[in-house]
Amino acid sequence: MLNDLLNKIIKKSAGRLRYILAMFGLGIALMLILAAIQLQVNYNQLLHGNNVQDSIANFLVVNKIVNDETRGKTQLNDNEIDDLKKQPFIDAVGVVTPSRFKVSANGGTNLPFYTDLFFESVHDNFLDVHSDDWKWDDNSQFIPIVIPNMFLDLYNFGFASSQNLPQLSQDLIKNIPIQLSIQTPLGAKNFYAKIVGFSDRISSILVPQTFMDWANKNFATEAPKGASRIVIRTKDPSNPQLTDYLQTHHLSTDTDKTRFSKYRKVVAFVVRISWFTGVAMLVFALLVFSLFIELTIASSKEEIKLLITLGSSPKQLKRFMMKQLFPLNIVIMFLVLIILSLLQFVLYKFLGTQSMEINPYISWITILSAAIVLFVLWLVHIRTIARQINE
Repeated sequence: MLNDLLNKIIKKSAGRLRYILAMFGLGIALMLILAAIQLQVNYNQLLHGNNVQDSIANFLVVNKIVNDETRGKTQLNDNEIDDLKKQPFIDAVGVVTPSRFKVSANGGTNLPFYTDLFFESVHDNFLDVHSDDWKWDDNSQFIPIVIPNMFLDLYNFGFASSQNLPQLSQDLIKNIPIQLSIQTPLGAKNFYAKIVGFSDRISSILVPQTFMDWANKNFATEAPKGASRIVIRTKDPSNPQLTDYLQTHHLSTDTDKTRFSKYRKVVAFVVRISWFTGVAMLVFALLVFSLFIELTIASSKEEIKLLITLGSSPKQLKRFMMKQLFPLNIVIMFLVLIILSLLQFVLYKFLGTQSMEINPYISWITILSAAIVLFVLWLVHIRTIARQINE
């Protein structure tokens, strides 16, 4: 009987249009906030998920930019290398050691060619080639060499095609012995070498670090000049902090591996805008709700006072108002989560066609955020109702 009477009073005094507008604004605000959270989760998964851990892309070869001011001064000193190691977005730094001697190579009777070469070396942890032959000591019969895959592609699809020469496979190249001639202060020293692997990570002719240290110590014809290139390992080559650091310190790297930095900045900006808009609309919706509750109770103030005089308790009135107003918030939140789930599944299917993978279901972080927002709504409702009835 009492609930029926209260229901008639509330419906009579409530502004239906205000209530609909408040619910609509709340729904839009919740959609924007939760969508921003889910978008951030998806983006983090695309950046750091196991399916995108690319051992090639996570290693960057860095050197100073060559221009009119830096020509002949592109070596990286110890302070610059130490500063790189201290950066939180860099996991490890490997120094590329250059050879300090002249070397030439020829293929002998098997493959008649002659060319001047240069050698570089780097710690094995920064290589993408794993071969049992990648080792050297004083008793080794040959010097193992790693060359870039790009070199072989340039020969096969550029030089060989234009000069009507046979194309060469990796297996064939590995079986060709190469004769090296190293110029030393005491004259030329001859060695045999063999290509043992092909790198997609470092565009250089690499030899083991042990050989480079030994050869530079015994055959160097130039004084040490320091490293002109380094290899860095990073979890995220598209990290804007990394690209900004390189640009600020006049360092360059393969822009193809860092090109997503610009896209990431755009996505981060969109997410922030979505967050700001969603929070602003949520605050606006809460204000409208508070005003709606206040107007509803104020317009039926005399009837509520009469009910209290007749024996109804304020606690009973508060409980009734909560049952009338709050459940629709739960329904709206549930509908928003359903819509987000459908959109997430559609996005999962679409990204799958682009060889990208995300979770087909919305994140537990999004669900937890929805629960927290619902709790905030519950607090706003119960405090506003209590304040109005107690007055």
